[in-house]
Amino acid sequence: MAMIPQKELRNNIGEVLRRAQSGEQLTITVSGRPVAQLGPIRSRQWVDTGELRALWELPADETLERDLERFGTDLRDPWSA
Repeated sequence: MAMIPQKELRNNIGEVLRRAQSGEQLTITVSGRPVAQLGPIRSRQWVDTGELRALWELPADETLERDLERFGTDLRDPWSA
């Protein structure tokens, strides 16, 4: 993975972003220390519902009800009418 100093990122942001867009993984450094990674965004990947079935069948987290109560009465389902 290529190392890109902060100064090079600042001075050549367009070129660095083009490299990332083309698939290159880059590590951004500050004073020689790695602080961030930059790379292409992964494309969306469809997952078969059969693979998700096991997740749907899992029980809710034991602390879910308590966590939801902390939000108070203003919590609502944005998808309901």
